[in-house]
Amino acid sequence: MSNERTPLVTSGICGLTVAAATCGAVRDTSPDSSSGPPSKEPRKLNTFFGVMVPTILSMFSIVLFLRTGFVVGHAGLLEGLLMVVVAYTIITLTILSICAISTNGAIQGGGAYYMISRSLGPEFGGSIGLMFFLAKVFACGEYVLGLVEAILDVFGVDAETSVSEGVRVLPQGYWYIVLYSSVVLLLCLLVCLVGAHIYSRTAFAILLLVTVSLLSVFISSLAVKPLDFVLTHLGPGNQTQRYNASYTGFNLTTLKNNLGPGYSLDYSTHTVMSFATVFAVMFTSCTGIMAGANMSGDLETPSISIPKGTIVAVIYTFIVYVLFFLLVSATCERTLLIQDYGFLQRINIWPPFVTIGIYCGALFAAMCSMIGASRILHALAVDKLFGLPLAPATITTSSGNPWMAVLYTWGLAQCVVFAGQLNAVASLVTVFYLLAYAALDLACLALEWASAPNFRPTFRFFSWHTCLLGILSCLVMMFVINPVYSSGSIVLLLLLLLFLHFRSPTSSWGYISQALIFHQVRKYLLMLDVRKDHVKFWRPQVLLMVANPRSSCQLILFVNQLKKGGLYVLGHVQLGDLDSFPSDPVQQQYSFWLSLVDKLGVKAFVDLTLSPSVRQGTQHLLRITGLGGMKPNTLILGFYDNCTPEDFFLQDTAFCGTSLGQGTEGEYNFGVDLPSLQAHFPPVRHVESPRWLSPEEYVGIISDAIKMNKNVCLGRYFFHLEGEGKQSKVDGSERTIDVWPLNLLQPGCGDYQDVCSLFLLQMACVLNMSSKWRHARMRIFLNVETESSDQGWVVNEETFRELLRKLRIRASIKIVPWDSVVQHYTQPTKDAEEQSHTLSELFLSAVNCMLLEHSSQAAVRFLYLPRPPAHYSQSQGYLAHLEAVTNTLGPTLFIHGVTPVTYTDL
Repeated sequence: MSNERTPLVTSGICGLTVAAATCGAVRDTSPDSSSGPPSKEPRKLNTFFGVMVPTILSMFSIVLFLRTGFVVGHAGLLEGLLMVVVAYTIITLTILSICAISTNGAIQGGGAYYMISRSLGPEFGGSIGLMFFLAKVFACGEYVLGLVEAILDVFGVDAETSVSEGVRVLPQGYWYIVLYSSVVLLLCLLVCLVGAHIYSRTAFAILLLVTVSLLSVFISSLAVKPLDFVLTHLGPGNQTQRYNASYTGFNLTTLKNNLGPGYSLDYSTHTVMSFATVFAVMFTSCTGIMAGANMSGDLETPSISIPKGTIVAVIYTFIVYVLFFLLVSATCERTLLIQDYGFLQRINIWPPFVTIGIYCGALFAAMCSMIGASRILHALAVDKLFGLPLAPATITTSSGNPWMAVLYTWGLAQCVVFAGQLNAVASLVTVFYLLAYAALDLACLALEWASAPNFRPTFRFFSWHTCLLGILSCLVMMFVINPVYSSGSIVLLLLLLLFLHFRSPTSSWGYISQALIFHQVRKYLLMLDVRKDHVKFWRPQVLLMVANPRSSCQLILFVNQLKKGGLYVLGHVQLGDLDSFPSDPVQQQYSFWLSLVDKLGVKAFVDLTLSPSVRQGTQHLLRITGLGGMKPNTLILGFYDNCTPEDFFLQDTAFCGTSLGQGTEGEYNFGVDLPSLQAHFPPVRHVESPRWLSPEEYVGIISDAIKMNKNVCLGRYFFHLEGEGKQSKVDGSERTIDVWPLNLLQPGCGDYQDVCSLFLLQMACVLNMSSKWRHARMRIFLNVETESSDQGWVVNEETFRELLRKLRIRASIKIVPWDSVVQHYTQPTKDAEEQSHTLSELFLSAVNCMLLEHSSQAAVRFLYLPRPPAHYSQSQGYLAHLEAVTNTLGPTLFIHGVTPVTYTDL
């Protein structure tokens, strides 16, 4: 079979692969970027170089050397270790989700954005992806500010004298900090534009330098004797403040003094610190856990390397941070820790060791964030989720470097450095990262709950419990850190979600929402027990048979108003025999019919079948359409007459004009553009064209439906009905619904309370409750013979009014004497089944004139549909009677009900 060799659907991110080892940098290997087939480069990175090295460097960043003392000084050793444990617990739970998702298939450029978007769909993925991009932008600015802070600690002029001395030649101040930060950012920009590959090749060398710096710190704690320092800072009002601080070496008294918290004023931001603000700064060290996962495209064995490398890197950094916390709390007084971020340089056997470590770590982290952010933005732009604003970010160099995305990132990071201090942006960076991590946990949770057979990650050390706990811990810590930033980020996320939802991007990525909906619908369908059906909860569940949508669109729109929240299915029968086709021709038509449903804006399903005859196909659909308790109870057909159908596609601008979302690649219409939709459905039938359906077969369909206990409706002249489209603002205030509950073709039957009449009233009431008919006036016409000696019609009128009151139907009752019509009616001499032969043209014309006289101005009319004749030979006469009665009447719905639908009790 041909479809068994169909290639797998490729995702819409165009096959981006990672180029920068630590940042998720990508090379454009899109199939669209070259005419030939994409060449696959060999996977060559192992666990150590591909995952451990970039993850360790990203997690050390600036916190290890510049903020370890800050955390221990303010929070104390015990609370500091608690912060480390909480932070690493959160990222460990997220790592379990990352490992599960990344080992369920190779991820591509974009990191967390790629994972979330391909798991949760474009709306959620796009909004979280943009938030994650902003997090990396702010992180880039934070690392640059940290690097400038470290530079000024060594080369900045003394805050007290403001005089250059030795190497301390750089003036200090807010605008100088912004200037230096801008220069560093410009350096990062130049490297990212022309040499991003340098860092992927030198990552291991940088790790060696950082490791040497770490070892020098540990060795210095043993080799350096106690020291005293005098620290100076510019306080509020440019007042110089002096502090006496000491390095004691390993000392039990120092350790005891540093056990508890001692939150005080932060000399850089001049604000009093708290657990939340200190934790926000410390958590920025935990934002590099995605560095290894971004490398799956270049790893030899990603399913082994990502879990193993990430977990080992996290354990290693956790041990280093714990040892650092113990080291500084046992050797440094609190004043030194709080008042000097760069104290490690003062107490080192050779201060340049620490300086090199700080500069390498901070510059590497800033570069990594800029490259990573640009790749996320490029991935968003390639997926076309945000349209024109991000369109330039798709531009790349010949080597695949997205230089425009780098410029976007640089410009936003330049705005961040105006904050002036690292601690000022730490809370916002942490909140954004926590939100992204919560989204990753949510993606894994959704995949686990969906129970999709194709979700088979090779990493199995996770469960929905870990995912849920990760989500809750991220959200709780967000609000603990900063409720304002957390609320604002969630509001921004919701606004982005709404924007992408209403923009309605579609993709071939697969939607987790569809898997979850399927899971829940299946569960609730099993709970929907047909044995528990009750008449007071009845609602119409409609199967509308459509031959050609070109001439049936108005009827489709009208029935959409008539369904009252029930099942609505568009059915179509294609004539043919499956034996004569190489494959099922019906399956290829579903996308066109579903696109038609989208264009019309109706809430309907589509069910198509292949059958030798329309009648047999309709029987199939009546039997098999729906599932469980959701099966059609009402069949609606168009009317069988000789009217020339009109082409609705030529009247509606949605079908004859250029509509929004129509693209050359069909990205917003699932591959069905407007020309192909128009070409799929054949032109409307001409008067001389042969019919696919005979009168006998048409009437047979009605008989079959009644035998199957289905209600039947026939719609005529609905091409005259206007105001049913989704763009229409009609509320029904100028519309009238006319109901004729009596069988007009059998005057002797005066029962207004039989099942069929009550069903007709119920359908009219249902229409009156819909949005476009809510304010329409309903009129019920009672036909009476006023000249008859029997005046029982007066009693019948009162009885009928009482019935309407019990049924809570608000309508005006019109009494229509029809003695002049009945006098043309001839009582049948044969069986009632053959009474249609006795109806004279004069009688039918009189009934038609009566309807025209009283209902010519109505928007729609509901008429009683008599049972079809038992013999097919009478089918043409039956249809002729219905046609004559409604001649030139306007939109009319013949209704024959067979199921009780009204209930008067509570």
